[in-house]
Amino acid sequence: MSKYLFQSERLGFRNWSLDDLEILSQINNDDAVMEFFPFKPSIEDTKAFIIRMQEQYSQKKFCYFAVDIIDTNECIGFIGLSEQTYLKELGSFVDIGWRLKKSIWNKGYATEGAKACLEYGFDQIGLESIYSIAPEINVKSELIMKKIGMQRIKTFEHPKLLNDTRLKNCVLYKTLPLTK
Repeated sequence: MSKYLFQSERLGFRNWSLDDLEILSQINNDDAVMEFFPFKPSIEDTKAFIIRMQEQYSQKKFCYFAVDIIDTNECIGFIGLSEQTYLKELGSFVDIGWRLKKSIWNKGYATEGAKACLEYGFDQIGLESIYSIAPEINVKSELIMKKIGMQRIKTFEHPKLLNDTRLKNCVLYKTLPLTK
């Protein structure tokens, strides 16, 4: 039996293990990876994230999944879905997001993985819509949103980033299931 919940052509998506703590901590402490975040998570923050994702998967059958390159079994970060509640006008919504180690950037993994997660969210979980959010200055993430077929809804001031003039202006994208 595969250790993966689902796969794309090159990537395997799985629930987290505390064995992933070291690699995710390294990713979270890379200046380039964390360029568009207000802070770098501590080892304790990273452990809490892993536990939160394990619990979310247990309850919802989705999370920001740990992602491996299948051929090498290398964990490269996360791509997945997570429930969010910080935008009052949306109430509870599902966000698609990614954080991948810099050494594998520009190889199409984020786009490939995000497409697989959209398919999983709509086809396996039955979600009605999926959103994505990034600071306006994070044009690389916005490009991925466009590549996976999401539509820009608006720009807004992120309620958790109001004191960060560099990051507070964000874009909101949305996608609906493809009709078959």
